[in-house]
Amino acid sequence: MTFIKKILPPPRWQFPVIVLTGILTGLLFYIIYISNAVSYMSDKPETCINCHIMIPQYATWQNSSHGRFTTCNDCHVPQDNFIRKYLFKASDGLRHATIFTLRAEPQVIRIKDAGKMAVQENCVRCHSNVIHPVSLRAMGADPIHENGERFCWDCHREVPHGRVNSLSSTPYARVPGLNKAVPDWIDNYLNNKKDGEK
Repeated sequence: MTFIKKILPPPRWQFPVIVLTGILTGLLFYIIYISNAVSYMSDKPETCINCHIMIPQYATWQNSSHGRFTTCNDCHVPQDNFIRKYLFKASDGLRHATIFTLRAEPQVIRIKDAGKMAVQENCVRCHSNVIHPVSLRAMGADPIHENGERFCWDCHREVPHGRVNSLSSTPYARVPGLNKAVPDWIDNYLNNKKDGEK
């Protein structure tokens, strides 16, 4: 009980603190809603196009041989254990959210080092039955397993995304529709207000 008394504001500040806490809590839930944050817990590929800048990657993956058998997370997120998978998703997601919120996304997306290592691990994990150790040594690709100096896509450059250079790479790609960020009741209110002004 004494701990609660220590953290409670003085009586004259209690009402403003309750109101401010309610506003901040409401804003937090609204941000979670408009960012579709819950979708990032899943492995659904449509989650990756919550931001329009990923549409070329989604469209090229969808039409590749990998599109029939894998999801984005099968390749781009570590699969060795649950904790590592969700820590990676959280750190990568926060970085993406920050970049897209600040409108600092590049025209051409390049994979970061942590992402390269995850993709490399997953290439080897899924295709280990067709990668013979003798073949790896013959190609001089031992570093694939050791220190990551060479990657599978050094040779298999266009798997599974083809040539994706920018947003203009796939101008007519058909992808699932994005969820609206603004709730219908706000949209209707704003449209009715505009109609009333005319």
